[in-house]
Amino acid sequence: MGKPDGKGKGDGKGKGKGKGKGKPAVIVEPHKVHPGIFVSRGKEDTLCTLNLVPGIAVYGEKRIAADAVEEGGEKKEYRAWNPYRSKLAAAVVGGIDNCQVAPGKKVLYLGAASGTTVSHVSDIVGPTGTVYAVEFSHRSGRDLVEMSKRRPNIVPIVNDARNPKAYRMLVGMCDCIFMDVAQPDQARILAINAKQFLKADGWFMISIKAPCIDSTQEPAAVFAAEVEKMKAELLKPKEQITLEPFERDHAVVVGVYRPSKKKTA
Repeated sequence: MGKPDGKGKGDGKGKGKGKGKGKPAVIVEPHKVHPGIFVSRGKEDTLCTLNLVPGIAVYGEKRIAADAVEEGGEKKEYRAWNPYRSKLAAAVVGGIDNCQVAPGKKVLYLGAASGTTVSHVSDIVGPTGTVYAVEFSHRSGRDLVEMSKRRPNIVPIVNDARNPKAYRMLVGMCDCIFMDVAQPDQARILAINAKQFLKADGWFMISIKAPCIDSTQEPAAVFAAEVEKMKAELLKPKEQITLEPFERDHAVVVGVYRPSKKKTA
């Protein structure tokens, strides 16, 4: 009885160790449409971003170590990006065509909360980009400021997005605004920030929560009314996508601010 037990232990350990070290568990590939965003291929595909601060998780998210796709590249660390916790991730997974949050961009993020999505935007824009993150709540703002200490490309601003002049000295001209402020006047808030900070031909992405604007109307009617408000403020919508199944009664609208008239040949 003693000998069979000994063999069993030896075989199990040897095979387990050999297999574990042989191949990487996952392969991470660049997203086919959106630069700066990645997809990890495993049992289930997972949206992720390249961790700007390797070894550190921001909100308990899974970190993924994977070999670089290029030959001779270093092993890199990515952070899983859950579309159930991020409107921007939900829009990407939902198939949006124009995600203007990209490497090297200057992004004004309105409604930053404690920085869950902001941290992924920080990963995407990378060391050459900047995220100006505005949050009204002081409690969430403290978490945002603390997170930003490890990420030099984030400028945390604890202030009211309804009053952009209050933080005009902190924010430069931006390539893109992403807005996640669930307020009845959110189209107006977007417009006044665009006038102050967004370049002509700059892009905006706004998450609209229909019940926060008018709970008596169908979501589609609310979205259509908000689009008309944007058009009146020189915000020209280009694309709209609902966020089901990740968020109910939500849509993300993407568009261009003060689009220049292109000359036709």
